[in-house]
Amino acid sequence: MLQTAVHEIETAAELEKIINENENVMVCCGRMGPMCLPVYDDMEELEEERPNIKFYTMGFDTPEATPIRNAPMCQGFMGLPFTVYYKNGKMVEATTSIQNREQITSILDEYFN
Repeated sequence: MLQTAVHEIETAAELEKIINENENVMVCCGRMGPMCLPVYDDMEELEEERPNIKFYTMGFDTPEATPIRNAPMCQGFMGLPFTVYYKNGKMVEATTSIQNREQITSILDEYFN
């Protein structure tokens, strides 16, 4: 399990339920590593600022993360984390590797405003 302040998704079924029941969802799928930690920190801050978006983490190495790891938008990704954005149950954007707050907010503004 990841040790972040952002709620962690533990199963593929939970992921499916969350993206189908919430209009705007950001999921950062990673590990407790140097490329992932800054994204988790930014998500924790953004969670307070943007109540219209649900923020979650998910452990990359669990078989339960297969829907994210194998998503068409994530094909060819090499670096962690895989960060995915869902609008009305559909993946609308995905990024790989470290993202800074400006990059994240740019995506949030484009898809979730």
